[in-house]
Amino acid sequence: MKVGLIGFGKTGRSVATVLLESKFTNLQWVVRQSTTLEHRSVPEFLGIKSDEPGLIHSKDEFTADQLLDHMPVDAIIDFSNESGIDYYAEAAAKRGVIIVSAVSQYEPAVLARLKSFQDRTVVMHSPNITLGINFLLIAAKILKNIAPYTDIEIIEEHFKKKPEVSGTAKVIARELNLSEDAIKTIRAGGIIGTHEILFGFPYQTVRLKHESISREAFGNGILFAVEQLHGKPKGFYSMEDLLLPFFKLQEDEKEITSQNRKPWWKFWIKP
Repeated sequence: MKVGLIGFGKTGRSVATVLLESKFTNLQWVVRQSTTLEHRSVPEFLGIKSDEPGLIHSKDEFTADQLLDHMPVDAIIDFSNESGIDYYAEAAAKRGVIIVSAVSQYEPAVLARLKSFQDRTVVMHSPNITLGINFLLIAAKILKNIAPYTDIEIIEEHFKKKPEVSGTAKVIARELNLSEDAIKTIRAGGIIGTHEILFGFPYQTVRLKHESISREAFGNGILFAVEQLHGKPKGFYSMEDLLLPFFKLQEDEKEITSQNRKPWWKFWIKP
């Protein structure tokens, strides 16, 4: 699958690394706000041996229409900011290009605009696209349904200089219908990011915990998303939509054969 990447900050670079190492994706280009690194090769810049083009372009060099006409892709992955869709979304939608946004937060009006493209193409948004966080969210919802009156607390830990409450922790609180007062914040050292949901029963405690080791985890989530979205009908999707089918503990072997499904993780690493 040919992909383009919007945004090339710390997370974007980590995601680009995973995309280049995957045998399912072929990184065609990167678009960033700055002209720094313009026309550099992403594989060369990251020190990864690859024959994929992966050229870096600035936002002002081409319009999105020009970019997609000359360097077409099957999917656009957005790790920029909420204004990023102003650049590419219209051009992508009218060409049927899959849109995967991993922007952490949108104003309601901007999110509504992103969703409006679902009539013309496949659109997905996930404020935290790591597989672990999204698995944790679904598991927490299931447990809350089983025991709705359990005490629930959210603990988030990050590096000492992070001033604000974690956006992911706020998402967890919102998805579990909890007040943000349920979030307990810890700031220490160089912790990349830890999120824990504590369920306090009268005679037992359940802890669901996710720890980020490196930003490449976002790349793993992207690979899962684009592989699952490939071939899906037009519409708006979340990571929960893509993950829920995997929560079946038993699956009809005939159904798997008829769909010719392949394990998505086999697309991670190039031979």
